[in-house]
Amino acid sequence: MRRLGVVIGFTLTVIVCLSFSNLYAAEVKVFFSPNGGCQDAVIYEIQRARKSIDVAMYAFTSRPIARAILDAYRRGVKVRVVMDKRFATSSRFSKYNFLKKRGIPVKLVSPPPGKGGRVGLMHHKFAVIDGKVLLTGSFNWTASAEKLNYENLLVFYSERIAKIYEREFERLWR
Repeated sequence: MRRLGVVIGFTLTVIVCLSFSNLYAAEVKVFFSPNGGCQDAVIYEIQRARKSIDVAMYAFTSRPIARAILDAYRRGVKVRVVMDKRFATSSRFSKYNFLKKRGIPVKLVSPPPGKGGRVGLMHHKFAVIDGKVLLTGSFNWTASAEKLNYENLLVFYSERIAKIYEREFERLWR
C-alpha cells in the first residue's frame, strides 16, 4: 500500500512539473561576458522593439545601449526606464541625464529604509520588450559588465514570463 502511495505521489509530481514547464515554456538565448555578446544581444533586441521597452537597470552606463534606446524612442517606441537613485546620481558615467535630457521617461527609485534605517538598492537588471521578450540576468548595462566582469544575460521569448516582470516594473514605476 505504501509503495502505491509513493507511485501515485511521484506520478502526480511529474504531471504537475510537466504542466508547469509547458505553462512557462519559452525559447531562451544565453550569453556570458566578458566579451560574450551580452551588449550586442541587448542592442539587437532593442532594435527589434516595435511598441514598448520597459527597463529596470541598476547600473546603466553603456553608451551603445543608451543610443539604441534613444533610437527606439525616436522611431516611436514607448520607452520607460527605472534606475537606482543612488547609482544614477552618483556615477558620472550614468546614462540618467543622457536619457532624461532627450525626453525619455526615467524614474529613480530606492527601496524604503530597512531595519536600522539602511537604504537598499534597486538592484534589478531586466527589460521587457513589446510585452513578449524578457532580458534578465546579472548583466548590468555597463562597459565593465561587457568587457571585464563575469556576467550572464538570458533572453526569454515568452509573453507569460515577460508579463511577470512587467508587473514588477509597473510596481516600481508607481
